[in-house]
Amino acid sequence: MQVYKWEGKTRKGEVQRGEIEAPSEEAAKIQLRRQQIVPTSIKAKAKAGGSRFLKQRVGTKDLVVFTRQFATMIDAGLPLVQCLEILSAQQENKTFQAILREIKEDVEAGSTFAEALKKHPKVFDDLFVNMVAAGEMGGILDTILNRLAAYIEKTVRLKKRVKGAMTYPVTVMCIAFIVIGIILIYVIPVFQQMFTSFGSDLPKPTKLVVWLSDMAKKYILYFIACVVAVVFAFRKFYQTEKGRAQVDRFLLKLPLFGPLIRKVAVAKFTRTLSTMLSSGVPILDGLDIVARTAGNKTIEAAVYRTRASISEGRTIAEPLAETKVFPSMVVQMIAVGEATGELDAMLSKIADFYDEEVDNAVAALTSMIEPLLMVFLGGAIGAMIIAMYLPIFSMAGAVTGSG
Repeated sequence: MQVYKWEGKTRKGEVQRGEIEAPSEEAAKIQLRRQQIVPTSIKAKAKAGGSRFLKQRVGTKDLVVFTRQFATMIDAGLPLVQCLEILSAQQENKTFQAILREIKEDVEAGSTFAEALKKHPKVFDDLFVNMVAAGEMGGILDTILNRLAAYIEKTVRLKKRVKGAMTYPVTVMCIAFIVIGIILIYVIPVFQQMFTSFGSDLPKPTKLVVWLSDMAKKYILYFIACVVAVVFAFRKFYQTEKGRAQVDRFLLKLPLFGPLIRKVAVAKFTRTLSTMLSSGVPILDGLDIVARTAGNKTIEAAVYRTRASISEGRTIAEPLAETKVFPSMVVQMIAVGEATGELDAMLSKIADFYDEEVDNAVAALTSMIEPLLMVFLGGAIGAMIIAMYLPIFSMAGAVTGSG
């Protein structure tokens, strides 16, 4: 139900204002007319939580806790509406609380649980909604909800591993550029003034560092503006279909990060499809959802090609092999799963295997990048320090020789 602010006139022409609760604006108008009020203005009131900038975000942890608790209550035999009432009342996240109340009201009005969830796509995605729909149809909603909670937890762990691998080198590089920038802008000019007072000719490495310092002081703001502009342009380009397809294709071919991204994609693909198939979602519907949640346009296109081939009567393994995106071992294991009628179980095993592969790849990547970054940072700063001390060494040598 939505709350509407209204302004209208009575039969006597008196202007009145107030609030009314109704499922739609038209329904609110009908209710006002029944009260013999002609509405002149009516608009939806902002829901609890204020503007979208101030609203609490419904996080993955909130969703997992809700799903686990809901599964336990359904398994205990509590009615659906009562479960939603209890969970909404004890929900600390005000945004999620309001959403759960709306879902409860929709279910009370005759909607299925899946239909009520579908109205809130920012919290409950297609995967969640379709699996709940399958659970309602099969009478195994508690089992489906437990599977969903386990799936979400594993997906979050996978994301954290990858973010951890990406965050470390980015952080070190940012710190390196900040430190180098500070040295060039604030430290080198002090040495430069000292060398100018000596009046002697400077070594080439020192001249280079002094020139870099001058460039940094003159153009640092332009450089920052260029970086911001490039980042902004890249984001705009990546938001286009063509741009995202090109970038995603390039990412898969990167020498160090490409194999990691591919392993993450395979783990996500197999985990999602396994969860959906084991829950009774038809394979074509499952592949459609998997493609839309792939997170990489190259993987998405490969899954859609596979789905089109399956709709024509082919097996899943053959078109997957033709895409040349998925490793041959994955395709072979899927073929075995199809032949034995245990495709969902085989996909789950592949997902577990690739989860471990991602762990190993992240560890290997971190151990490889860490010394390289340290060498870069230490080498850059060390080279500048040596370059600035070269004239001092030269003058010291000259003084010693003359003495």
